[in-house]
Amino acid sequence: MSRWLPVLFALLAGLARAVGIVVVTWFLCRVMPGDVVDVLGLEGGLSEAQQADLRVSLGYDRPIVVQFFDWAQHALAGDFGRSVRFDRPVADMLASAAPVTIELALGSFVVGVALALGLAIAATSMKSRLLEAAVDGLNIWSIAVPTFCAGVLGIIVFSLWLGWLPVIGSLILPIIIIGLDNAGQIVKLVREDLAEAVMLPHVRTARAKGLSPWRIAVVHVLPVAAPIVLVLSGLVLSGLVAGTLTMEILFGLPGIGSLMLNAVHGRDLPVVLAAVTVVAVALVAINTLVDALHRLIDPRVNR
Repeated sequence: MSRWLPVLFALLAGLARAVGIVVVTWFLCRVMPGDVVDVLGLEGGLSEAQQADLRVSLGYDRPIVVQFFDWAQHALAGDFGRSVRFDRPVADMLASAAPVTIELALGSFVVGVALALGLAIAATSMKSRLLEAAVDGLNIWSIAVPTFCAGVLGIIVFSLWLGWLPVIGSLILPIIIIGLDNAGQIVKLVREDLAEAVMLPHVRTARAKGLSPWRIAVVHVLPVAAPIVLVLSGLVLSGLVAGTLTMEILFGLPGIGSLMLNAVHGRDLPVVLAAVTVVAVALVAINTLVDALHRLIDPRVNR
């Protein structure tokens, strides 16, 4: 039971963070000047009397604390209300946007982790200066080149100049750009951890037996580095949330990022709150899961 207590505490702490993010976002959205009624009025769709009636029907005339608890009660039941601008259930809008974001995030994650692990293992087993330079170059790329700038450059080269990919709606280029950025963030740390694992006694014994460098790296070295790989993968997944939102907007992908941006511009509060809640819960769930797995795999963390 004592082994599971840190995991339980991690789960509770993650839940508290998610609740905190949602509460702060809700109140920031409500104190922000202007609302969706103002936007609809500026667009010429509502008279002043209609605006006043709409605010009453939306409950904006009630105390802000009462509004929050009413929203929270419905949100806990899975009811995020309806979009005021589009008169659609917010849950349906999220369900339509989520698959694009998930596909982009998972594709980028697989590309990034596979590239980082493959390059780190190759550099460890082959002792090549070219591979070491590739590790350093990929790491520098992730530090020096923002994904947004890389996305703009990719559109100019592959869409406008070469015409290989469409400007709007392509998933291939965003996945590659985010994948390269993710790989650069972790490849050097994984390489250094693998280099330390190579010096362990059981690895030297395997080398003395004449095993191939690749087998030594994959079978004997990589399992030793599993905890750090797991932690770094969690950081990559967390960073993917921000990266995918940016790429969705840049490449015109109909994901949660584009949905959230349009909702912010239109002051569509139910959509903004629902999108932020989903993103916050996803972030906390990823971090909590990685922390829990890390504690189970490496008991030294608990000590």
